[in-house]
Amino acid sequence: MSDSLSYKALFDLDGKVAVVTGANGILGRHFSAGLAEAGADLALLDLCSGGINEFAAELSERYGVQVQAFTCDVSGPASVKQAVAEVVTTFGSIDILHNNAAGKSDDLDAFLAPFEDYSLDQWRQVMAVNLDGMFLMAQAVGKQMLRQGRGGSIIQTSSIYGLMGPDQRIYEGSEYLGRQINSPGVYAASKAGILGLTRYLATYWADKGIRVNSIAPGGTESGQSEEFVRRYSARIPLGRMARPPEMVGALLYLASDASSYMTGQTIIVDGGLDAW
Repeated sequence: MSDSLSYKALFDLDGKVAVVTGANGILGRHFSAGLAEAGADLALLDLCSGGINEFAAELSERYGVQVQAFTCDVSGPASVKQAVAEVVTTFGSIDILHNNAAGKSDDLDAFLAPFEDYSLDQWRQVMAVNLDGMFLMAQAVGKQMLRQGRGGSIIQTSSIYGLMGPDQRIYEGSEYLGRQINSPGVYAASKAGILGLTRYLATYWADKGIRVNSIAPGGTESGQSEEFVRRYSARIPLGRMARPPEMVGALLYLASDASSYMTGQTIIVDGGLDAW
């Protein structure tokens, strides 16, 4: 072992440029703050512009890094191409992509409809963001990383429901805006697709030094009803739902040189749900 090796320094992202999609979301804001605190300059991409410029300024002031917000519809090839070009113009390069954006629907009735009645239009709308968006962003940023010739790290946000089916009993008696909630099949299918894409890209770009991994969060607190929280927590060995900051450590590990020999893998952060 080299006496000069610093294990703490392996997690340092100083001088790196990171792109985060879905940066204005509940988890996206925590992921972005974690990357900024680790020293990365940040490009925050989101379809929703509300408050993201202020958030970018806040991160820059708090952590002393360069942070810029960009509007991007990850489901649109032209929007993705333009956003990535703007990021490169602003920062000069991209070292890390956190492929994090995900969507539901403006029509909650359609999104939460029973599988037997689920419309193909709604299925495609969700897939366009959750899976097509992952493909488009990985493709565009991967091209940039290849041009740079020094590798990089791509981390994609999947879900525990990309690995296992939901326990339908936890949704009994739980409503959201007057509707019985559930976890639609399109969500599970899109999140499972992310895992396949991760493994494919990991082997496809391995010889170029581009590592591709994913994170599979379990249920995370985001204003659910007390009944849902109670039922979900009863299924978890640690006895509770996750808190948003608890997802950040896995991202920092995968983004940094601490995981330099790790690719094609999924880190599951679910409180032990998949262990029983």
